[in-house]
Amino acid sequence: RKKMRLLLFLIFCQCAINSVKTHSASNPNFILLMADDLGIGDLGCYGNRTLRTPNIDRLAEEGVTLTQHLAASPLCTPSRAAFLTGRYPIRSGMAAFSRIGVFLFSASSGGLPSEEITFSKLLKQRGYATALIGKWHLGMNCESSNDFCHHPLSHGFDYFYGLTVTNFRDCKPGQGSVFLKGIQKSLAIPIQIAGITLVSLAIVQYIGLLKVPFQALGYCLLVTAVSLVGLIFFFYHFRHLNCFLMRNHQVIQQPLSYENLTERLTKEAMQFIQRNSDTSFLLVLSYLHVHTALYASEKFRGKSKHGLYGDAVEEMDWSVGQLLDVLEKYNLNNKTLVYFTSDQGAHVEEISSSGEVHGGYNGIYRGGKSMNWEGGIRVPGLLRWSGVIQAGAYIDEPTSNMDIFPTIVKLAEAQLPSDRIIDGHDLLPLLQGKVTQSKHEFLFHYCNAYLNAVRWHPANSESVWKVFFFTPNFSPEDSNGCYDSHVCFCHEGFITQHDPPLLFDLSRDPEEKVPLTPETESRFYEILRVVHLAVDNHTRSLNAVPDQLSWDNLFWKPWLQLCCSSLFQSCYCDYDSQGSLPEVHSG
Repeated sequence: RKKMRLLLFLIFCQCAINSVKTHSASNPNFILLMADDLGIGDLGCYGNRTLRTPNIDRLAEEGVTLTQHLAASPLCTPSRAAFLTGRYPIRSGMAAFSRIGVFLFSASSGGLPSEEITFSKLLKQRGYATALIGKWHLGMNCESSNDFCHHPLSHGFDYFYGLTVTNFRDCKPGQGSVFLKGIQKSLAIPIQIAGITLVSLAIVQYIGLLKVPFQALGYCLLVTAVSLVGLIFFFYHFRHLNCFLMRNHQVIQQPLSYENLTERLTKEAMQFIQRNSDTSFLLVLSYLHVHTALYASEKFRGKSKHGLYGDAVEEMDWSVGQLLDVLEKYNLNNKTLVYFTSDQGAHVEEISSSGEVHGGYNGIYRGGKSMNWEGGIRVPGLLRWSGVIQAGAYIDEPTSNMDIFPTIVKLAEAQLPSDRIIDGHDLLPLLQGKVTQSKHEFLFHYCNAYLNAVRWHPANSESVWKVFFFTPNFSPEDSNGCYDSHVCFCHEGFITQHDPPLLFDLSRDPEEKVPLTPETESRFYEILRVVHLAVDNHTRSLNAVPDQLSWDNLFWKPWLQLCCSSLFQSCYCDYDSQGSLPEVHSG
C-alpha cells in the first residue's frame, strides 16, 4: 500500500511538472528590448573588448546569438513598423517616397495605419497584459489633437510611458540641432529668391517701369513675413512642441527632462513586470539610448572608455540587468522569452560640435544607419528562454526583426492573420536546433520606398548573395558615410545606379569590399537572373496603400499639437514622478 501511495505521489508530481512545462511553453511572457542606433560592434558578445555590457552578454551566454540578424529598414520609423507587423514597411505605407524617411514632428498626421495588425493587438486579444515603454516613432494623431489614431494604445498596448516621436539633438539644450544644416541648405536659396523678387518689384514700382498693385505687394510681404515668423517660432520652441513624455494619452513632462531618464524608463518596466508577474505579459522596452542627443545618469557619466556614447551603452546594459533580476526574483526565467536588438545600425556620421564621436561601432561592416550596406542593417539579435531554446548557441543564418511577429504570435497561441502577407518567419525551430537553415531564401532591402538591394541564400548552400541596384554617394568620397548631409539619401544626386548591379557573396566577403564580376564569379548572370525573378514576384505581391510619410503627412499641423498648458505658457509641465527604483533581491 505504501508503494502504491508513493507511486501515485510520483505520478502526481510528474503530472504537475509536465503541466508547468506545458503552461510555460504555451503561455510565455515576452520582453522585447530595442536599442536605438546601436552598432553591432558595441557589445561584448559581438566582439567589443572595451565597452562593458555584462548583462546583455549574459543573454548571449544563456540564449542564442544571431550573427546575421537584419533590420527590415536602416531607419527608425520603417524598421519599427516592420518589427511590430512582421511586414515590409512598403506594405503599410511606412516607407517614404520623399527624401525624409521618418517622422520629425509630434503634430504630423501620418503614422502606422489602424488597419495594420501588430503583435501587441493579437496578444492583447489572447488576454496578455501589454505595455510599450520608451520610444514609439510611429505617429500619434490623424485629424485632431485627441483622436490618437496612431498612438500605441490604438495598436494593442494597454499601457504607454514614453515619447511618441524620437530623441533629437534639439531636445537637449547645448547639443546642437539636427535640423539647422538641412534648413540652411533647403531654405537659403528660396529665401534669397523671395527677397530679391520683392526688392526688385518694389524698385520697378518706385521708378515707374512697372505698375504693381500696392495691395498685391503688401500681401506678398505679409505672407513672407508670416512664414518666416512662423518658422522661427516653431524651431525656437521645437523642444517644447516635440520633446515631451507621455503616460498613456496624457502629457506628463513637457519639455522632456533627461535627468535620470533611463532610471525612470527602467522603473516603469520593472513595475509593469511586478504588476503582471501572475499573468501573461508582453513588455516592449524601446530605449532612447543611443540615439543623439546622448545622455547618461550621473553614476554612469564619465565611466566608460568611449565618452558619453560609451556611458550611454553601459547605462542601457545596467537597465537590462535590472529587468533580468526582476525575472529571477519572480521565478519567471523559464516562462519568459527575452529578445534584444537595435532598430538599425550605428549612425556613423554622428559627431558632436566639439568633435567627439557620438555614433556607434558597426564592427567589420560597411556603412551605417540609413544605408543598406551591412553596417546599416546587421543588428544584434539575442534571444533567451531558459530551458526552451539553446544556450550559448550561435546561428549564422539570415533572420529579420520581422520574424519576431510570427514567433511570439504562435507562442501565444494567437491566430496569424490570413488576409495579408506576413514576411517574417517563426524563429523557434531555428532557435531550438530543429532546423539549420533560415526560411528566408530572399530578403528585400529598401531605402525608403525604393528597392535598394536583395539578399539570396539558396537552399543547401553556404553562399549568401547580395545584389545592389544602387549605392549611396559617400561624402567625402573616401569616407564610410554621408558626413556632408548627416545621413545618406535614396534619390538621384545622392546615389549611384549600377547596371549590371553590384554582386557580393557575404559568406566570403561580409565587409562588402570587392564586388564580384563575370570574370571572378562564373554564375554571375545566373545569380542576377534568379534575383530579378524574385524581385518580380515580390513586386507583384505589393498593393497600393496611402503614403504615411508623404509631405502632407510629415508637415507640422498646429491643430494636432499637444500642449499640456498653453502655447502662451510655452507648453510647460512636469507631472512625472521622480521616485527611486524599486528594490530587487535575487532569489
